[in-house]
Amino acid sequence: MSTLRTPLCDRLGIDVPVVQAPIGSVSCPDLAAAVSEAGGLGTLAVTWLGLEATASVIEATRERTDRPFGVNLVLDPDTTVHATEDHLEVCLDAGAEVVSFSFGDAAPYVEQVHDAGGTVLQTVGSAEEAQTAVEAGVDVLVSQGWEAGGHVQSDVATMPLVPAVADVAGEDVPVIAAGGIADGRGLAAALALGADGAWLGTRFVAAAESQAHREYQQAVTAADAREAVRSELYDGGWPGQPHRTLENDTYAEWAEAGEPPTGERPGEGEEVARYGNGHPVERYDDDPPIADVEGAVDEMAMYAGQSVDLTDNVRPAADIVDELAREARERIESLSEFATGS
Repeated sequence: MSTLRTPLCDRLGIDVPVVQAPIGSVSCPDLAAAVSEAGGLGTLAVTWLGLEATASVIEATRERTDRPFGVNLVLDPDTTVHATEDHLEVCLDAGAEVVSFSFGDAAPYVEQVHDAGGTVLQTVGSAEEAQTAVEAGVDVLVSQGWEAGGHVQSDVATMPLVPAVADVAGEDVPVIAAGGIADGRGLAAALALGADGAWLGTRFVAAAESQAHREYQQAVTAADAREAVRSELYDGGWPGQPHRTLENDTYAEWAEAGEPPTGERPGEGEEVARYGNGHPVERYDDDPPIADVEGAVDEMAMYAGQSVDLTDNVRPAADIVDELAREARERIESLSEFATGS
């Protein structure tokens, strides 16, 4: 295992400053546990799970690792299916030690997590949001730049956003950089910008343990950054929230039609695929293609960030974490040569 320690590692109880983003239903106990076992922090996306299912996936992850891992709760009421306080209580009762919040204000829930002995992460997309989170007592900030895949809450790129958030955070609140990071060079750059670690989603979509459909993984590893497009197209289940996905026939036909609004788009209401349990997926649904989906996988929402250019293979999560830490350390050591006078 390659080592690279920052204050984030001490705060979260991990060995390397690498966090697997909560990549929707593509995240699963096998992936989260593999990342945590490798020394990073694995994360489960539980917002859209039932309460019993939430407890089950947390328990299943704990059966696979005794290392820290996190859960994520989205706070946007347009997509949540349970009262956040109730959902959070289930997470904490099931043993979640790290809880990340996104797309909303974590302030009402910070005390609940702290009372259970947990750590609170908050995703922010601006220095102003960072200030609000710090004042609420959040323990760690996730600074998400607009290059990120999936749902994105920032209009600012990672490079200018991270230093601005780090300035707000000061020395007491670690910052995790998110958006456009897929290798050790990106992790080293994040540290240089003032972050204490990196948050990666697209790279872990292409992890061997993820629940991503094989065709989805192949699309991610074959795409370039220009094909990761930002829109509000896949709004079935989460309306009005910008997201970044791979350009496909669904996107191309909508764009060719002049980007019409919901209700007037090509193929509206058309079933494009089905999950293994028989649940249908309609065109423009926000569901990503997971392993048991059958049908037109390539016409679904294949979330991916601009880091697809740097994601060219499917590898075990442990190898990804180890390479990130090793490459970042080597890059930092090589950069020190430039600071040496002669």
